[in-house]
Amino acid sequence: MEIAEPLRTECVNTIKFLAVDGVEKANSGHPGMPMGCADLAVEIWTRHLRFVPTDPHWADRDRFVLSAGHGSMLLYALLHVAGYDLPLGELQRFRQLGSKTPGHPELHLTPGVETTTGPLGQGIANGIGMALASKHLAARFPGHGNWRVFGICSDGDLMEGVSHEAASLAGHLGLDNLVFVYDDNHISIDGETELALSDDAAKRFEAYGWFVQRIDGHDPKQIRAALDAAVAEPARPSLICARTHIGKGSPNKQDSEKAHGSPLGKDEVAATKKALGWPLEPTFLVPDAVRAAFAERVKENLPAHAASAQVHAALTAEQRAEWDAIQNRTVPNDLIEKLAAAAKSLAGKPEATRALGGKVEQVVAAACPFLIGGSADLNPSTNTYIVGSPSVKRGEYGGRNIHYGVREHGMSSINNGLAASGFTPLGSTFLVFADYLRPAVRLAALSELPHVFVLTHDSIFLGEDGPTHQPIETIAALRLIPNLRVVRPADAWECAAAWGYAIGRKHGPTALILTRQKLPPIERAGDPDLATLMTGAYRVIDPPDARAVVVATGSEVQLAIAAAKALAAEGKPLRVISAPCLEALEDAGAAAYDAVLPDDGLPRISIEAGSTGGFRALVGRKGLAIGVDTWGASAPDKDLAVKYGLTPEAVTQRIRAFLG
Repeated sequence: MEIAEPLRTECVNTIKFLAVDGVEKANSGHPGMPMGCADLAVEIWTRHLRFVPTDPHWADRDRFVLSAGHGSMLLYALLHVAGYDLPLGELQRFRQLGSKTPGHPELHLTPGVETTTGPLGQGIANGIGMALASKHLAARFPGHGNWRVFGICSDGDLMEGVSHEAASLAGHLGLDNLVFVYDDNHISIDGETELALSDDAAKRFEAYGWFVQRIDGHDPKQIRAALDAAVAEPARPSLICARTHIGKGSPNKQDSEKAHGSPLGKDEVAATKKALGWPLEPTFLVPDAVRAAFAERVKENLPAHAASAQVHAALTAEQRAEWDAIQNRTVPNDLIEKLAAAAKSLAGKPEATRALGGKVEQVVAAACPFLIGGSADLNPSTNTYIVGSPSVKRGEYGGRNIHYGVREHGMSSINNGLAASGFTPLGSTFLVFADYLRPAVRLAALSELPHVFVLTHDSIFLGEDGPTHQPIETIAALRLIPNLRVVRPADAWECAAAWGYAIGRKHGPTALILTRQKLPPIERAGDPDLATLMTGAYRVIDPPDARAVVVATGSEVQLAIAAAKALAAEGKPLRVISAPCLEALEDAGAAAYDAVLPDDGLPRISIEAGSTGGFRALVGRKGLAIGVDTWGASAPDKDLAVKYGLTPEAVTQRIRAFLG
């Protein structure tokens, strides 16, 4: 649909002043970006974007990503005028407690918001993940997928490193269903962007393999021609570098950082409305003709919406079942049984949990078609390659293995886009490099996205690579992230339970923390119940006359068992608890927690080959936390165990001394 003048200008001004009025009423926000990008946004939404507001989760809809999330009122204005369930009253409660219009867009909170944005660069990477999801689904299900991703990004997005990582991979893969508009307004919070930025974004993205155009971001003819060319581009993602003016139309704050993060002010709002011929009252004005123009675009989208149902009906019964399993992240009823069988077959000999986890993952991948992902150039080390499925390549998108290259942050942020599109992605690297991907982990947790982070080489016991690669504080830091569940299994059975737990989470991410070194299997009287293991912690040794409780994770469970055996012979029996995920135990409820860790007055001891800070609350002031609170060293793992007091003998002696 092409809107002729003067209605187009009326639509643009409606979006502008909804944003201006919202920021002014809240006395907080960013009016300048929506004012500068309204021309661009109106053209995207009324001429290209395929959406149906009454069905915001329509699987084959186009996605719109506002990577420059500080300009959130632009998106809220568009959603309201387009007919989404976002009443005008919500725009009037911008940035207020309990509203659906928070300071930055949040997934699951506001109808029509596709991803949580605000931390700059994340939206671009999420959009790339969404575009990849579309390509992947289209390759597996003829006629489905094929959605496009449109977005707006800022200079801040392009300065953040994650955008470089993700854009490089998007160009490499030739994601031609991706169109981002760069709001090149030359203004940052500090002032002119030339204070810190002089690179040529257009040339940089051309080098990444993108189709790049330069336009005047306020010229409707140039905008239309550029968008048409970008949509028609057959082999590359597109970046439209649009020269815009922040605060466009404001007599005194256009092209000024004063329009960036503060309201225009009452007098300047009046002056701007007067300059653009807009009524001073009422505020939050939406003319009927503007609503009708957007409604006309919705009407144009209805045939495509109806066609999706026909496409789905034309699939084979097997394809429909697989599609539905992906869309609903359906975990088969017999998965636990299959995982138990796998664990039993793997439990007979010492093995690294990274190797065990990789073998268990194959069982999950075979049963759960919504699992997709890869590693940051570390498949041989992290063992996460999905056997039997091809790799994703340019023009060949149907595989479930994605080679992210050495781009940890980009990998995880792209995966968040895949998760927002219905998949449960996995991304793997060494645990110490979690620092590179932490912003995406945080946003996955905030956005309640199912996402499995497979983090291997989990302690000083990775050995000779030394302290640069030996995570000390990393596990403790990850456990601080709300809604992230950190699982550190100790053997094949716990690896099976860890994967079963992770793939079953639909409202948050899980980090699987796995060893490089081989671990002996835990001695058990019989096959354990995976459902019990999946609660997060359980008793491995449980004498009725225990003198103390030892809580251990991962490789250190064996140290706890060894100490318990030695001290039992001395008349000092210990209760040993393996706790791959204490947070999961807390989720299970007070009764489950008390059944494993009752407040019975027994002294508590923790053992983990990392920072002890996180266990201080568990063991209490009078408890004993055994771990590593300094940097590691480059040496074979056996030598490191001696140096840091993590041998069976050293741990036994510390507990013996603690018990007196």
